[in-house]
Amino acid sequence: MTEFTKRAVQIIASIPPGRVMTYGQVAALAGSPRGARQVVRILHSLSKPYKLPWHRVINAKGKIGLPDRDAMTLQKMLLEGEGVAVSEAGEIDLERYRHQPNRF
Repeated sequence: MTEFTKRAVQIIASIPPGRVMTYGQVAALAGSPRGARQVVRILHSLSKPYKLPWHRVINAKGKIGLPDRDAMTLQKMLLEGEGVAVSEAGEIDLERYRHQPNRF
C-alpha cells in the first residue's frame, strides 16, 4: 500500500458521523491535490476490508457522485440516518456538513 493510500484510508476513517468530505479534499490532505480519482478507486477497493465510511465522501459539487440509482439511494439513506440533509437530487450543503480536519 502506498503512503498516499494509507493516508487516504486514515482520513476517510476519521470522518465523523453527520459530516462529509469531498474526494478532492481527501486527496489533497493525503498529499495529492489532483488525486480525487485515486480516492474513488481506494473507496471502491478498500471500503469493505477497512470498514470505511464510504458514504461520507461526495463530489466537489456537494453531490452524491454514484451513477447507480440503488447505490445513490443507499448513500442518501446512510447520510440521512446520520442527520445529513440530502436533497432528492443527492445534494448536500457543504457549508453546513463539510468536515474540516486540521491536518493529517
